[in-house]
Amino acid sequence: MQRRGAGSESPGDGHPSPKPGWHLSLKEPLAELGGGCPRACLGLCATCLFSFPICPKVSLGGRAMQRAAALVRRGCCPRTLGPWGRSQSSAAAEASAVLKVRPERSRRERILTLESMNPQVKAVEYAVRGPIVLKAGEIELELQRGIKKPFTEVIRANIGDAQAMGQQPITFLRQVMALCTYPNLLDSPSFPEDAKKRARRILQACGGNSLGSYSASQGVNCIREDVAAYITRRDGGVPADPDNIYLTTGASDGISTILKILVSGGGKSRTGVMIPIPQYPLYSAVISELDAIQVNYYLDEDNCWALNVNELRRAVQQAKEHCNPKVLCIINPGNPTGQVQSRKCIEDVIHFAWEEKLFLLADEVYQDNVYSSDCKFHSFKKVLYEMGPEYSSNVELASFHSTSKGYMGECGYRGGYMEVINLHPEIKGQLVKLLSVRLCPPVSGQAAMDIVVNPPVPGEESFEQFSREKESVLGNLAKKAKLTEDMFNQVPGIHCNPLMGAMYAFPRIFIPVKAMEAAQAHKMAPDMFYCMKLLEETGICVVPGSGFGQREGTYHFRMTILPPVEKLKTVLQKVKDFHIKFLEEYA
Repeated sequence: MQRRGAGSESPGDGHPSPKPGWHLSLKEPLAELGGGCPRACLGLCATCLFSFPICPKVSLGGRAMQRAAALVRRGCCPRTLGPWGRSQSSAAAEASAVLKVRPERSRRERILTLESMNPQVKAVEYAVRGPIVLKAGEIELELQRGIKKPFTEVIRANIGDAQAMGQQPITFLRQVMALCTYPNLLDSPSFPEDAKKRARRILQACGGNSLGSYSASQGVNCIREDVAAYITRRDGGVPADPDNIYLTTGASDGISTILKILVSGGGKSRTGVMIPIPQYPLYSAVISELDAIQVNYYLDEDNCWALNVNELRRAVQQAKEHCNPKVLCIINPGNPTGQVQSRKCIEDVIHFAWEEKLFLLADEVYQDNVYSSDCKFHSFKKVLYEMGPEYSSNVELASFHSTSKGYMGECGYRGGYMEVINLHPEIKGQLVKLLSVRLCPPVSGQAAMDIVVNPPVPGEESFEQFSREKESVLGNLAKKAKLTEDMFNQVPGIHCNPLMGAMYAFPRIFIPVKAMEAAQAHKMAPDMFYCMKLLEETGICVVPGSGFGQREGTYHFRMTILPPVEKLKTVLQKVKDFHIKFLEEYA
Protein backbone atom coordinates (compact mmCIF):
# COMPACT_ATOMS: atom_id res chain seq x y z
CA MET A 1 0.00 0.00 0.00
CA GLN A 2 1.35 3.43 -0.92
CA ARG A 3 1.43 5.70 2.16
CA ARG A 4 0.28 9.29 1.84
CA GLY A 5 1.19 12.32 3.92
CA ALA A 6 -1.05 13.93 6.50
CA GLY A 7 -4.08 15.62 5.02
CA SER A 8 -4.05 13.60 1.79
CA GLU A 9 -6.95 11.53 0.53
CA SER A 10 -6.53 7.85 1.16
CA PRO A 11 -9.16 5.84 -0.72
CA GLY A 12 -9.17 2.16 0.14
CA ASP A 13 -7.47 2.62 3.53
CA GLY A 14 -10.70 2.20 5.44
CA HIS A 15 -10.29 5.39 7.45
CA PRO A 16 -9.95 9.11 6.81
CA SER A 17 -6.58 10.79 7.10
CA PRO A 18 -6.03 12.89 10.25
CA LYS A 19 -6.31 16.62 10.05
CA PRO A 20 -3.05 18.49 9.63
CA GLY A 21 -1.63 19.92 12.85
CA TRP A 22 -3.67 17.69 15.20
CA HIS A 23 -0.48 16.84 17.14
CA LEU A 24 0.09 20.45 18.22
CA SER A 25 -2.25 19.79 21.16
CA LEU A 26 0.71 17.98 22.77
CA LYS A 27 2.99 21.01 22.54
CA GLU A 28 2.09 22.50 25.93
CA PRO A 29 2.56 19.36 28.11
CA LEU A 30 5.88 18.60 26.39
CA ALA A 31 7.01 22.18 26.89
CA GLU A 32 6.20 21.91 30.59
CA LEU A 33 8.23 18.68 30.91
CA GLY A 34 11.09 20.18 28.96
CA GLY A 35 11.42 23.27 31.10
CA GLY A 36 9.78 25.56 28.55
CA CYS A 37 10.99 24.65 25.11
CA PRO A 38 10.48 27.73 22.94
CA ARG A 39 9.61 25.77 19.82
CA ALA A 40 7.27 23.01 18.72
CA CYS A 41 9.00 19.76 19.58
CA LEU A 42 6.75 17.28 17.81
CA GLY A 43 7.43 15.55 14.55
CA LEU A 44 5.27 14.95 11.51
CA CYS A 45 2.19 12.76 11.50
CA ALA A 46 1.33 10.63 8.50
CA THR A 47 -1.15 7.91 7.76
CA CYS A 48 0.01 4.66 9.38
CA LEU A 49 3.46 6.26 10.05
CA PHE A 50 4.59 8.06 13.17
CA SER A 51 7.70 10.14 13.65
CA PHE A 52 8.28 11.64 17.11
CA PRO A 53 11.66 13.43 17.50
CA ILE A 54 12.05 15.11 20.88
CA CYS A 55 13.81 18.34 21.69
CA PRO A 56 17.00 17.82 23.78
CA LYS A 57 15.33 19.81 26.56
CA VAL A 58 12.59 17.21 26.99
CA SER A 59 13.31 14.29 29.35
CA LEU A 60 10.75 11.45 29.42
CA GLY A 61 10.62 8.02 31.00
CA GLY A 62 10.74 5.17 28.52
CA ARG A 63 7.32 3.67 29.31
CA ALA A 64 5.58 7.07 29.34
CA MET A 65 7.02 7.84 25.94
CA GLN A 66 5.90 4.46 24.57
CA ARG A 67 2.37 4.88 25.91
CA ALA A 68 2.04 8.43 24.62
CA ALA A 69 3.31 7.33 21.22
CA ALA A 70 0.82 4.45 21.12
CA LEU A 71 -2.04 6.81 21.98
CA VAL A 72 -1.01 9.23 19.26
CA ARG A 73 -0.89 6.37 16.75
CA ARG A 74 -4.35 5.30 17.77
CA GLY A 75 -5.64 8.80 17.16
CA CYS A 76 -3.87 8.98 13.87
CA CYS A 77 -4.83 5.58 12.52
CA PRO A 78 -8.31 4.42 13.59
CA ARG A 79 -8.24 1.12 11.75
CA THR A 80 -11.33 -0.37 13.33
CA LEU A 81 -14.35 0.64 15.31
CA GLY A 82 -14.57 0.23 19.07
CA PRO A 83 -11.53 1.27 21.18
CA TRP A 84 -9.53 2.15 18.05
CA GLY A 85 -12.23 4.37 16.65
CA ARG A 86 -11.79 7.29 19.01
CA SER A 87 -11.41 10.82 17.68
CA GLN A 88 -8.04 12.33 17.06
CA SER A 89 -8.67 14.97 19.71
CA SER A 90 -9.43 12.41 22.46
CA ALA A 91 -6.29 10.40 21.67
CA ALA A 92 -4.20 13.54 21.81
CA ALA A 93 -5.79 14.53 25.10
CA GLU A 94 -5.05 11.13 26.67
CA ALA A 95 -1.48 11.24 25.41
CA SER A 96 -1.14 14.72 26.85
CA ALA A 97 -2.38 13.46 30.22
CA VAL A 98 0.14 10.61 30.23
CA LEU A 99 2.98 13.00 29.55
CA LYS A 100 1.83 15.40 32.27
CA VAL A 101 1.47 12.86 35.07
CA ARG A 102 4.78 11.09 34.42
CA PRO A 103 7.44 12.88 36.50
CA GLU A 104 10.80 13.72 34.94
CA ARG A 105 13.54 11.33 36.02
CA SER A 106 16.77 12.82 37.26
CA ARG A 107 19.89 11.96 35.26
CA ARG A 108 21.90 9.18 36.86
CA GLU A 109 25.46 10.10 37.82
CA ARG A 110 28.20 8.68 35.63
CA ILE A 111 30.02 5.67 37.04
CA LEU A 112 33.22 6.52 35.18
CA THR A 113 34.59 10.03 35.70
CA LEU A 114 38.06 11.55 35.85
CA GLU A 115 37.84 11.25 39.64
CA SER A 116 36.76 7.59 39.64
CA MET A 117 38.89 6.26 36.75
CA ASN A 118 42.08 4.25 37.19
CA PRO A 119 44.65 6.88 38.33
CA GLN A 120 47.47 4.96 36.63
CA VAL A 121 45.77 5.36 33.25
CA LYS A 122 45.20 9.05 33.92
CA ALA A 123 48.93 9.43 34.58
CA VAL A 124 49.82 7.98 31.16
CA GLU A 125 51.20 10.47 28.64
CA TYR A 126 52.27 9.82 25.05
CA ALA A 127 53.80 12.93 23.51
CA VAL A 128 54.10 11.52 19.99
CA ARG A 129 50.31 11.74 19.71
CA GLY A 130 49.79 14.38 22.38
CA PRO A 131 48.24 17.88 22.51
CA ILE A 132 50.24 19.31 19.62
CA VAL A 133 49.01 16.54 17.33
CA LEU A 134 45.41 17.22 18.36
CA LYS A 135 45.99 20.88 17.46
CA ALA A 136 47.38 19.79 14.09
CA GLY A 137 44.14 17.88 13.46
CA GLU A 138 42.08 20.98 14.28
CA ILE A 139 44.14 23.08 11.85
CA GLU A 140 43.68 20.47 9.11
CA LEU A 141 39.90 20.68 9.55
CA GLU A 142 40.07 24.48 9.37
CA LEU A 143 42.02 24.27 6.11
CA GLN A 144 39.40 21.90 4.71
CA ARG A 145 36.69 24.42 5.60
CA GLY A 146 38.54 27.09 3.64
CA ILE A 147 39.91 29.06 6.60
CA LYS A 148 42.98 30.95 5.41
CA LYS A 149 46.36 30.10 6.97
CA PRO A 150 49.94 31.14 6.17
CA PHE A 151 50.35 27.63 4.70
CA THR A 152 48.31 25.19 2.61
CA GLU A 153 48.94 21.90 4.44
CA VAL A 154 49.94 20.44 7.79
CA ILE A 155 53.15 18.41 7.56
CA ARG A 156 53.08 15.75 10.24
CA ALA A 157 56.75 15.37 11.07
CA ASN A 158 55.88 14.14 14.56
CA ILE A 159 55.87 10.39 13.97
CA GLY A 160 57.95 7.79 12.16
CA ASP A 161 55.22 6.70 9.75
CA ALA A 162 57.20 6.11 6.55
CA GLN A 163 54.41 5.33 4.11
CA ALA A 164 52.27 8.21 5.36
CA MET A 165 55.22 10.39 4.33
CA GLY A 166 55.28 8.95 0.83
CA GLN A 167 57.68 6.01 1.10
CA GLN A 168 56.62 3.29 -1.31
CA PRO A 169 56.06 -0.26 0.03
CA ILE A 170 58.60 -2.96 -0.77
CA THR A 171 57.12 -4.83 -3.75
CA PHE A 172 58.02 -8.33 -2.61
CA LEU A 173 56.49 -7.85 0.83
CA ARG A 174 53.22 -6.63 -0.64
CA GLN A 175 53.17 -9.45 -3.21
CA VAL A 176 53.43 -12.12 -0.52
CA MET A 177 50.83 -10.34 1.63
CA ALA A 178 48.43 -10.13 -1.33
CA LEU A 179 48.85 -13.86 -1.99
CA CYS A 180 48.32 -14.71 1.68
CA THR A 181 45.25 -12.50 1.89
CA TYR A 182 43.67 -13.75 -1.36
CA PRO A 183 45.06 -17.23 -2.12
CA ASN A 184 43.21 -17.39 -5.47
CA LEU A 185 46.04 -15.21 -6.77
CA LEU A 186 48.43 -18.13 -6.31
CA ASP A 187 47.39 -19.26 -9.81
CA SER A 188 48.13 -15.84 -11.32
CA PRO A 189 51.18 -15.53 -13.60
CA SER A 190 51.58 -11.92 -12.39
CA PHE A 191 53.29 -13.04 -9.18
CA PRO A 192 56.85 -14.43 -8.95
CA GLU A 193 57.37 -18.01 -7.82
CA ASP A 194 59.49 -17.09 -4.79
CA ALA A 195 56.62 -14.94 -3.47
CA LYS A 196 54.17 -17.80 -4.06
CA LYS A 197 56.49 -20.21 -2.27
CA ARG A 198 56.56 -18.06 0.86
CA ALA A 199 52.83 -17.45 0.79
CA ARG A 200 52.08 -21.18 0.53
CA ARG A 201 54.39 -21.92 3.46
CA ILE A 202 52.72 -19.33 5.65
CA LEU A 203 49.19 -20.39 4.69
CA GLN A 204 49.91 -24.08 5.27
CA ALA A 205 50.88 -23.21 8.86
CA CYS A 206 47.60 -21.33 9.44
CA GLY A 207 44.38 -22.97 10.58
CA GLY A 208 42.20 -23.64 7.54
CA ASN A 209 45.04 -22.34 5.36
CA SER A 210 43.76 -18.83 6.09
CA LEU A 211 45.13 -15.64 7.66
CA GLY A 212 41.66 -15.23 9.10
CA SER A 213 42.19 -17.97 11.67
CA TYR A 214 43.69 -17.62 15.13
CA SER A 215 47.28 -18.70 15.60
CA ALA A 216 48.98 -20.09 18.68
CA SER A 217 49.39 -17.39 21.33
CA GLN A 218 53.16 -17.37 20.84
CA GLY A 219 52.68 -17.02 17.08
CA VAL A 220 52.66 -19.19 13.95
CA ASN A 221 55.32 -21.89 14.39
CA CYS A 222 56.96 -21.61 10.97
CA ILE A 223 57.25 -17.84 11.32
CA ARG A 224 58.95 -18.23 14.70
CA GLU A 225 61.35 -20.66 13.02
CA ASP A 226 62.10 -18.09 10.32
CA VAL A 227 62.71 -15.40 12.96
CA ALA A 228 65.15 -17.69 14.78
CA ALA A 229 66.97 -18.42 11.50
CA TYR A 230 67.17 -14.67 10.77
CA ILE A 231 68.65 -13.90 14.20
CA THR A 232 71.23 -16.66 13.73
CA ARG A 233 72.28 -15.22 10.35
CA ARG A 234 72.33 -11.65 11.68
CA ASP A 235 74.49 -12.60 14.66
CA GLY A 236 77.06 -14.57 12.68
CA GLY A 237 75.95 -18.02 13.77
CA VAL A 238 74.96 -17.37 17.39
CA PRO A 239 72.10 -19.85 17.80
CA ALA A 240 68.48 -18.77 18.34
CA ASP A 241 65.75 -21.12 19.60
CA PRO A 242 62.24 -20.72 18.06
CA ASP A 243 60.85 -21.53 21.52
CA ASN A 244 62.37 -18.25 22.77
CA ILE A 245 60.61 -16.25 20.02
CA TYR A 246 57.29 -14.54 20.73
CA LEU A 247 55.49 -12.81 17.87
CA THR A 248 53.89 -9.55 18.96
CA THR A 249 51.60 -6.73 17.83
CA GLY A 250 54.50 -4.47 16.94
CA ALA A 251 57.48 -4.17 19.26
CA SER A 252 55.39 -2.04 21.65
CA ASP A 253 53.21 -5.02 22.57
CA GLY A 254 56.24 -7.13 23.48
CA ILE A 255 57.77 -4.35 25.60
CA SER A 256 54.58 -3.74 27.59
CA THR A 257 53.98 -7.49 28.02
CA ILE A 258 57.41 -8.27 29.46
CA LEU A 259 57.19 -5.24 31.76
CA LYS A 260 53.87 -6.51 33.13
CA ILE A 261 55.62 -9.65 34.31
CA LEU A 262 58.64 -7.80 35.70
CA VAL A 263 56.81 -5.25 37.85
CA SER A 264 56.03 -6.28 41.44
CA GLY A 265 56.38 -5.25 45.08
CA GLY A 266 55.30 -2.18 46.99
CA GLY A 267 56.90 0.80 48.67
CA LYS A 268 60.69 0.65 48.54
CA SER A 269 60.52 -2.83 47.04
CA ARG A 270 58.47 -1.62 44.04
CA THR A 271 60.16 -2.43 40.72
CA GLY A 272 62.30 0.36 39.29
CA VAL A 273 62.67 0.52 35.50
CA MET A 274 65.73 2.34 34.18
CA ILE A 275 65.10 4.22 30.93
CA PRO A 276 67.28 6.56 28.85
CA ILE A 277 66.57 10.28 28.82
CA PRO A 278 65.64 11.29 26.17
CA GLN A 279 63.41 8.23 25.79
CA TYR A 280 60.68 6.92 23.52
CA PRO A 281 57.48 7.81 25.47
CA LEU A 282 56.13 4.26 25.29
CA TYR A 283 58.38 3.43 28.23
CA SER A 284 57.22 6.17 30.57
CA ALA A 285 53.61 5.48 29.54
CA VAL A 286 53.79 1.76 30.38
CA ILE A 287 55.66 2.48 33.63
CA SER A 288 52.87 4.87 34.66
CA GLU A 289 50.18 2.38 33.67
CA LEU A 290 51.80 -0.35 35.75
CA ASP A 291 52.47 2.01 38.67
CA ALA A 292 56.16 1.08 38.52
CA ILE A 293 59.01 3.46 39.37
CA GLN A 294 60.71 5.32 36.53
CA VAL A 295 64.47 5.57 36.98
CA ASN A 296 66.06 8.06 34.57
CA TYR A 297 69.60 7.83 33.27
CA TYR A 298 70.79 10.62 31.00
CA LEU A 299 72.47 10.16 27.64
CA ASP A 300 75.51 12.40 27.07
CA GLU A 301 74.40 15.07 24.58
CA ASP A 302 77.86 16.64 24.48
CA ASN A 303 79.26 13.29 23.34
CA CYS A 304 76.77 12.49 20.54
CA TRP A 305 74.23 11.05 23.00
CA ALA A 306 76.61 8.34 24.18
CA LEU A 307 75.61 5.99 27.00
CA ASN A 308 77.97 6.33 29.95
CA VAL A 309 78.10 3.47 32.45
CA ASN A 310 79.08 5.89 35.24
CA GLU A 311 75.72 7.58 34.68
CA LEU A 312 74.02 4.17 34.99
CA ARG A 313 75.78 3.64 38.32
CA ARG A 314 74.67 7.05 39.58
CA ALA A 315 71.06 6.38 38.58
CA VAL A 316 70.88 2.91 40.11
CA GLN A 317 72.45 3.97 43.42
CA GLN A 318 70.00 6.86 43.82
CA ALA A 319 67.07 4.63 42.86
CA LYS A 320 67.90 2.05 45.52
CA GLU A 321 66.90 4.61 48.14
CA HIS A 322 63.23 4.46 47.11
CA CYS A 323 62.68 1.39 44.89
CA ASN A 324 64.10 -1.91 43.67
CA PRO A 325 65.86 -1.30 40.32
CA LYS A 326 65.22 -4.47 38.37
CA VAL A 327 65.04 -3.54 34.66
CA LEU A 328 67.41 -1.69 32.34
CA CYS A 329 66.03 -0.49 28.99
CA ILE A 330 68.33 0.36 26.07
CA ILE A 331 67.19 1.82 22.73
CA ASN A 332 69.77 1.12 20.02
CA PRO A 333 69.82 2.80 17.52
CA GLY A 334 68.37 5.58 19.63
CA ASN A 335 64.93 7.12 19.47
CA PRO A 336 64.66 10.14 19.50
CA THR A 337 68.39 10.78 19.52
CA GLY A 338 69.61 8.65 16.58
CA GLN A 339 72.87 7.48 18.18
CA VAL A 340 74.28 3.99 17.53
CA GLN A 341 75.99 2.33 20.50
CA SER A 342 79.53 1.00 20.04
CA ARG A 343 80.36 -2.61 20.77
CA LYS A 344 82.48 -1.52 23.75
CA CYS A 345 79.55 0.42 25.17
CA ILE A 346 77.26 -2.62 24.82
CA GLU A 347 79.82 -4.80 26.61
CA ASP A 348 79.97 -2.28 29.46
CA VAL A 349 76.19 -2.22 29.72
CA ILE A 350 75.95 -6.02 29.80
CA HIS A 351 78.62 -6.22 32.49
CA PHE A 352 76.77 -3.57 34.49
CA ALA A 353 73.49 -5.51 34.19
CA TRP A 354 75.23 -8.71 35.28
CA GLU A 355 76.83 -6.92 38.21
CA GLU A 356 73.64 -5.18 39.38
CA LYS A 357 71.34 -8.16 38.62
CA LEU A 358 69.22 -6.25 36.10
CA PHE A 359 66.91 -7.68 33.44
CA LEU A 360 67.94 -6.17 30.08
CA LEU A 361 65.43 -4.90 27.50
CA ALA A 362 67.06 -4.13 24.13
CA ASP A 363 64.81 -2.11 21.81
CA GLU A 364 66.43 -2.76 18.42
CA VAL A 365 63.64 -1.83 16.00
CA TYR A 366 65.95 0.53 14.05
CA GLN A 367 68.66 -2.06 13.50
CA ASP A 368 68.47 -1.61 9.69
CA ASN A 369 68.61 2.19 10.00
CA VAL A 370 72.34 2.89 10.40
CA TYR A 371 73.72 5.65 8.16
CA SER A 372 77.12 6.71 9.47
CA SER A 373 80.07 4.88 7.91
CA ASP A 374 81.77 4.96 11.31
CA CYS A 375 78.95 3.01 12.96
CA LYS A 376 77.72 -0.56 12.88
CA PHE A 377 74.75 -2.17 14.56
CA HIS A 378 75.68 -4.80 17.16
CA SER A 379 72.84 -6.78 18.72
CA PHE A 380 72.88 -7.21 22.48
CA LYS A 381 72.26 -10.92 21.94
CA LYS A 382 75.42 -11.34 19.84
CA VAL A 383 77.68 -9.33 22.18
CA LEU A 384 76.24 -11.19 25.18
CA TYR A 385 77.23 -14.57 23.71
CA GLU A 386 80.63 -13.34 22.62
CA MET A 387 81.37 -12.26 26.20
CA GLY A 388 81.37 -15.92 27.27
CA PRO A 389 79.12 -18.34 29.19
CA GLU A 390 79.44 -16.45 32.49
CA TYR A 391 77.29 -13.76 30.86
CA SER A 392 75.42 -15.63 28.12
CA SER A 393 74.09 -18.22 30.59
CA ASN A 394 73.05 -15.75 33.28
CA VAL A 395 72.01 -12.34 31.97
CA GLU A 396 68.29 -12.25 31.20
CA LEU A 397 67.63 -10.40 27.96
CA ALA A 398 64.55 -9.53 25.92
CA SER A 399 65.18 -7.93 22.52
CA PHE A 400 62.62 -6.50 20.10
CA HIS A 401 62.17 -5.91 16.38
CA SER A 402 59.32 -4.66 14.20
CA THR A 403 57.95 -4.37 10.66
CA SER A 404 57.25 -0.68 11.23
CA LYS A 405 60.73 0.80 10.82
CA GLY A 406 63.87 -0.26 8.93
CA TYR A 407 63.42 -0.08 5.16
CA MET A 408 59.96 -1.68 5.34
CA GLY A 409 57.90 1.07 6.98
CA GLU A 410 54.91 -1.27 7.35
CA CYS A 411 53.53 0.40 10.49
CA GLY A 412 49.91 -0.53 9.86
CA TYR A 413 50.48 -4.29 9.86
CA ARG A 414 51.58 -4.11 13.52
CA GLY A 415 54.05 -6.94 13.14
CA GLY A 416 56.87 -7.61 15.57
CA TYR A 417 58.73 -10.14 17.69
CA MET A 418 60.64 -10.43 20.92
CA GLU A 419 63.35 -12.93 21.74
CA VAL A 420 63.71 -13.71 25.44
CA ILE A 421 66.74 -15.65 26.66
CA ASN A 422 67.69 -17.09 30.06
CA LEU A 423 64.09 -16.86 31.19
CA HIS A 424 63.18 -19.10 34.15
CA PRO A 425 61.19 -22.13 32.83
CA GLU A 426 58.27 -21.41 35.15
CA ILE A 427 58.19 -17.75 34.05
CA LYS A 428 58.03 -18.93 30.44
CA GLY A 429 54.74 -20.61 31.23
CA GLN A 430 53.47 -17.43 32.89
CA LEU A 431 54.46 -15.38 29.84
CA VAL A 432 52.59 -17.69 27.47
CA LYS A 433 49.59 -17.53 29.80
CA LEU A 434 49.62 -13.75 29.70
CA LEU A 435 49.94 -13.76 25.91
CA SER A 436 47.04 -16.20 25.60
CA VAL A 437 44.67 -13.65 27.17
CA ARG A 438 44.85 -11.57 23.98
CA LEU A 439 44.53 -14.84 21.94
CA CYS A 440 47.23 -14.01 19.38
CA PRO A 441 48.83 -11.08 17.55
CA PRO A 442 47.28 -10.23 14.14
CA VAL A 443 48.16 -13.08 11.81
CA SER A 444 48.60 -10.66 8.91
CA GLY A 445 51.21 -8.83 11.00
CA GLN A 446 52.92 -12.12 11.73
CA ALA A 447 53.05 -12.85 7.99
CA ALA A 448 54.57 -9.42 7.32
CA MET A 449 57.21 -10.11 9.97
CA ASP A 450 58.02 -13.39 8.23
CA ILE A 451 58.76 -11.60 4.97
CA VAL A 452 61.08 -9.16 6.78
CA VAL A 453 63.12 -12.00 8.26
CA ASN A 454 62.87 -14.26 5.18
CA PRO A 455 63.47 -11.93 2.19
CA PRO A 456 64.55 -13.02 -1.30
CA VAL A 457 68.06 -14.44 -1.48
CA PRO A 458 70.60 -14.46 -4.35
CA GLY A 459 69.40 -16.73 -7.14
CA GLU A 460 65.72 -16.11 -6.50
CA GLU A 461 63.54 -14.31 -9.01
CA SER A 462 62.75 -11.29 -6.82
CA PHE A 463 66.19 -10.74 -5.30
CA GLU A 464 67.42 -8.04 -7.68
CA GLN A 465 64.30 -5.86 -7.41
CA PHE A 466 64.10 -6.36 -3.63
CA SER A 467 67.75 -5.36 -3.13
CA ARG A 468 67.35 -2.32 -5.36
CA GLU A 469 64.29 -1.09 -3.44
CA LYS A 470 65.84 -1.73 -0.02
CA GLU A 471 69.07 0.08 -0.91
CA SER A 472 67.10 2.98 -2.37
CA VAL A 473 65.11 3.51 0.82
CA LEU A 474 68.12 3.27 3.14
CA GLY A 475 70.30 5.36 0.81
CA ASN A 476 67.70 8.14 0.72
CA LEU A 477 67.40 8.07 4.51
CA ALA A 478 71.17 8.41 4.84
CA LYS A 479 71.15 11.47 2.53
CA LYS A 480 68.24 13.01 4.44
CA ALA A 481 69.96 12.40 7.78
CA LYS A 482 73.06 14.32 6.59
CA LEU A 483 70.95 17.05 4.99
CA THR A 484 68.98 17.57 8.21
CA GLU A 485 72.07 17.67 10.41
CA ASP A 486 73.83 20.16 8.13
CA MET A 487 70.88 22.52 7.70
CA PHE A 488 70.01 22.64 11.39
CA ASN A 489 73.59 23.42 12.31
CA GLN A 490 73.52 26.46 9.99
CA VAL A 491 70.76 28.08 12.07
CA PRO A 492 71.78 30.37 14.96
CA GLY A 493 70.39 28.97 18.19
CA ILE A 494 69.98 25.38 16.93
CA HIS A 495 72.47 22.55 17.41
CA CYS A 496 71.97 19.03 16.05
CA ASN A 497 74.19 16.05 16.83
CA PRO A 498 75.08 13.65 13.98
CA LEU A 499 72.16 11.45 12.95
CA MET A 500 73.90 8.07 13.03
CA GLY A 501 70.76 5.98 12.78
CA ALA A 502 66.98 5.65 13.28
CA MET A 503 64.83 8.25 11.46
CA TYR A 504 64.67 11.37 13.60
CA ALA A 505 66.51 14.57 14.43
CA PHE A 506 66.49 15.81 18.02
CA PRO A 507 68.05 19.26 17.78
CA ARG A 508 68.68 21.46 20.79
CA ILE A 509 67.05 24.87 20.53
CA PHE A 510 67.81 28.14 22.31
CA ILE A 511 64.68 29.76 23.80
CA PRO A 512 64.99 33.41 24.97
CA VAL A 513 63.86 34.48 28.44
CA LYS A 514 60.93 36.49 27.06
CA ALA A 515 59.69 33.40 25.23
CA MET A 516 59.89 31.41 28.46
CA GLU A 517 57.82 34.06 30.19
CA ALA A 518 55.26 33.93 27.38
CA ALA A 519 55.16 30.14 27.67
CA GLN A 520 54.57 30.41 31.41
CA ALA A 521 51.70 32.85 30.78
CA HIS A 522 50.16 30.24 28.47
CA LYS A 523 50.81 27.49 31.04
CA MET A 524 53.06 25.61 28.64
CA ALA A 525 56.57 24.19 28.78
CA PRO A 526 58.91 26.48 26.79
CA ASP A 527 59.53 23.90 24.06
CA MET A 528 55.79 23.13 23.81
CA PHE A 529 55.18 26.87 23.33
CA TYR A 530 57.86 26.91 20.62
CA CYS A 531 56.45 23.87 18.81
CA MET A 532 52.88 25.17 19.02
CA LYS A 533 53.89 28.49 17.44
CA LEU A 534 55.86 26.59 14.79
CA LEU A 535 52.70 24.59 13.96
CA GLU A 536 50.41 27.63 13.90
CA GLU A 537 52.74 29.73 11.74
CA THR A 538 54.17 27.10 9.35
CA GLY A 539 51.93 24.03 9.52
CA ILE A 540 54.86 21.85 10.60
CA CYS A 541 54.00 19.44 13.42
CA VAL A 542 56.95 18.31 15.57
CA VAL A 543 57.10 17.00 19.15
CA PRO A 544 58.61 19.05 22.00
CA GLY A 545 61.60 17.54 23.76
CA SER A 546 59.79 17.72 27.09
CA GLY A 547 57.64 14.82 25.86
CA PHE A 548 60.76 12.62 25.65
CA GLY A 549 62.65 13.94 28.67
CA GLN A 550 65.70 16.21 28.65
CA ARG A 551 68.17 17.66 31.09
CA GLU A 552 66.77 20.59 33.05
CA GLY A 553 67.41 23.89 31.32
CA THR A 554 67.76 22.36 27.84
CA TYR A 555 65.10 22.37 25.12
CA HIS A 556 64.67 20.24 22.02
CA PHE A 557 62.15 18.96 19.53
CA ARG A 558 61.92 15.69 17.63
CA MET A 559 61.31 15.73 13.89
CA THR A 560 61.21 12.78 11.51
CA ILE A 561 63.47 12.83 8.45
CA LEU A 562 61.02 10.73 6.42
CA PRO A 563 59.53 13.34 4.02
CA PRO A 564 60.77 13.17 0.41
CA VAL A 565 63.99 15.13 -0.10
CA GLU A 566 62.41 18.18 -1.74
CA LYS A 567 59.67 18.42 0.87
CA LEU A 568 62.24 17.89 3.64
CA LYS A 569 64.27 20.82 2.27
CA THR A 570 61.13 22.96 2.39
CA VAL A 571 60.42 21.84 5.97
CA LEU A 572 63.96 22.60 7.11
CA GLN A 573 63.92 26.03 5.45
CA LYS A 574 60.60 26.87 7.13
CA VAL A 575 61.97 25.82 10.52
CA LYS A 576 65.05 27.95 9.92
CA ASP A 577 62.99 31.02 8.97
CA PHE A 578 60.62 30.50 11.88
CA HIS A 579 63.45 30.11 14.40
CA ILE A 580 65.19 33.32 13.30
CA LYS A 581 61.88 35.21 13.49
CA PHE A 582 61.17 33.64 16.91
CA LEU A 583 64.52 34.82 18.28
CA GLU A 584 63.87 38.35 16.96
CA GLU A 585 60.34 38.45 18.38
CA TYR A 586 61.43 37.44 21.88
CA ALA A 587 64.89 39.06 21.94
